Amino acid sequence: MKFICLLFTALFCLPTYAAQLTLELGDTRRSWQTADLLNHPATQEVRIVDDVSYKRDMTYRAIPVATLLEGLSPEDHVQAVALDGFAAELNVAPLLNQHGAKAWLAIEDPEQPWPPLGKGKPSAGPFYLVWTDPQAGHISPEQWPFQVARFKRQQPVAERFPAMRPDPSLAADAPANQGFVVFQKHCLACHRLNGAGDAQFGPDLNIPYNPTEYFGKAFLTRYIRDPQSLRQWPQARMPGFSSEVLTEAELAQLIEYLQHMATRKVVTPERQP
Repeated sequence: MKFICLLFTALFCLPTYAAQLTLELGDTRRSWQTADLLNHPATQEVRIVDDVSYKRDMTYRAIPVATLLEGLSPEDHVQAVALDGFAAELNVAPLLNQHGAKAWLAIEDPEQPWPPLGKGKPSAGPFYLVWTDPQAGHISPEQWPFQVARFKRQQPVAERFPAMRPDPSLAADAPANQGFVVFQKHCLACHRLNGAGDAQFGPDLNIPYNPTEYFGKAFLTRYIRDPQSLRQWPQARMPGFSSEVLTEAELAQLIEYLQHMATRKVVTPERQP
């Protein structure tokens, strides 16, 4: 009987395995183990009010993201790549902030695992990008990637994916160009456009059809605000974008960008009719 109890303990009561975070910051590559980050002198206890993923206040052991991105400049750009391939596009400038909205990498302790994100779902670990005072920096939910495994320095989106760019003859402050910035912040983590991008979750927003071609503006606005108000199904993954997350002006700019890109479809040989 004692042997059976010991065997049960060995099989079912082991702590969660520690994880590894990889940093690919241009010429340098470094890996951090969970224990190393938990014991880092910059790591501290951080309280997050109204956590985006858990929908309640949470407390984490976390390290300032700026500490991990040492050597990068505010003009740089990184991807936070999750275990499932989700890739959040992040400008480095907000990640380096020491005042106002401040980015932290929460570290899941294998001895004290976080709760699951939902029934049958894993936790937000092993690493989760969270923010204190996010309202000060107008931080969107897409800037809270969870299950992070890697930070990778990248070229800016417009350079990596020229097929996404608006007409270069447009003025820099044209609504379509402003909408392109909004698209990068709120849409690019889940959607491609003209076949360009790294996202694997949502449909391409221009090929074969742009949503402005099959939605009237009023219904497209409603869909972006509350997708389930137009299309309901249990596996729906697109979140709604409230006016606190996406202002009325930003939403109008995003639609201007989509309307503009509907005139700039990229047709590759495999897409020829």
